Amino acid sequence: MALWKNKGEGDAFEPKPEPTKVPSYAPPAGPIGSGERRHPGGVEMANIGKSISIKGDVVGDEDTILEGRVEGRVSLRNHHLTIGPNGDVQGEVSAKQVTVVGKIAGNIVASERIEVRETGRIQGDLIAPRLTVAEGAIINGAITMKETGALGQVRPQVEKKPEHAPTSTASPAPSPTPSPAPAIQKVS
Repeated sequence: MALWKNKGEGDAFEPKPEPTKVPSYAPPAGPIGSGERRHPGGVEMANIGKSISIKGDVVGDEDTILEGRVEGRVSLRNHHLTIGPNGDVQGEVSAKQVTVVGKIAGNIVASERIEVRETGRIQGDLIAPRLTVAEGAIINGAITMKETGALGQVRPQVEKKPEHAPTSTASPAPSPTPSPAPAIQKVS
C-alpha cells in the first residue's frame, strides 16, 4: 500500500468520511456555588445569594439577581437588576431595568423600565419611562414617568445642606440663576 499516488493513478472520486458533529452543550448554570446564572436569552447573570449580606455600595457592569440583603446604593447603569423573592435592599437603586420580586426601601431610577411583581414591596419613589405593576404588589412613594432622554436630568429628591459663601474676593460669586447656554469669558 502506497501513501502517495502518481498523477493519473486513482483519479476516481473517493468519498471522504464526514467528521462526526457533536452538538455543543452549554450548561444552564456555572458550577455549583459559582454565583452565576443564565438569563433565558443565554446571557450570564451575577447572583448575590440569599445568605449574603452587604453593607456598602454595589456597583456592577452586568445583569444581576439579588437574593440577599444590601444596605447601601445599588448601581447597574446599563444592565438589568432583579431583586429576587428573598432580596432586600435598603438604599437607592439605579439600573437600566429593575424587576422587583422582593423588597426595596429606597428610591428607584431606571433608564428603561421598572417591573414590580405580585410579591414586590417598594417604600420609595420610582422614576422610569415605563412601569409595570402586578396585582398584589405594594408601592408607597411617588411615581415619575419621564421619557428616556429626560432621565439623565431627573434625580430623586435629596435634601442638600446650604453651602457657605466663598471668603475669597478675587472673583465675583456666580449668579444663582442658570444661564441657558454656557458663557465664555475672556480672561485678561
